[in-house]
Amino acid sequence: MMRAAIDTLIRFQSTAREGVLPPFDEAFLRREMELMPEWFISRHLGRQVSADERKTLDATFSLLVDSTLNQLQTFMLRDYMPRNLMVCEPNPGVLDFQDAVYGPITYDIASLLRDAFISWDEEFQLDCFAYYWERAKKAGLPIDEDFGEFYRQIEWMGLQRHIKVLGLFARIHYRDGKPRYLSDLPRFIGYARKVAEHYVPLWPFARLLDTLEGHAVEVGYTF
Repeated sequence: MMRAAIDTLIRFQSTAREGVLPPFDEAFLRREMELMPEWFISRHLGRQVSADERKTLDATFSLLVDSTLNQLQTFMLRDYMPRNLMVCEPNPGVLDFQDAVYGPITYDIASLLRDAFISWDEEFQLDCFAYYWERAKKAGLPIDEDFGEFYRQIEWMGLQRHIKVLGLFARIHYRDGKPRYLSDLPRFIGYARKVAEHYVPLWPFARLLDTLEGHAVEVGYTF
């Protein structure tokens, strides 16, 4: 079923052309990531972002924006994940496509395997990423020829999404009155920390996550 989902994603991306969907541009990217300091740090954790923390956030956001905009741009569903894939014939039926944009090629495969509600085994993730990489190349999508660099792009793209979701789920709780989303925040803290610890330029962000987690424990907030 996962391979069917990946094959469908590649078919979707192969039809892409510029000027059809709204662009997932720098302003869009930054607007999403700013949800984290506004809703997760300030509202959920109840603390002000210090000047040094703001510098760390700005530097991290700039790294992720640059990585994103340097990728091939293609059709992007934005929520390509198991909850939006229905069992049917042929598999899968795809829901929740109303927010589709024109954006980086790694976004949807990252959201499929770094899911908001399901944690996949790392070996399984790598197998799926490799399957996608091979099939996408055969389909003529100009993804990076170096799998190591392609995987880094996925990880950094996923981190942008994790940062957004930390703020988004907090906003859904406080603004929209849907508290069940808070229980999924630990998954995204884990995703974000694992990526940030693997790449030297992102180490300051990993330390910021440690600070935030320590503050949450001290004041009794939960992720």
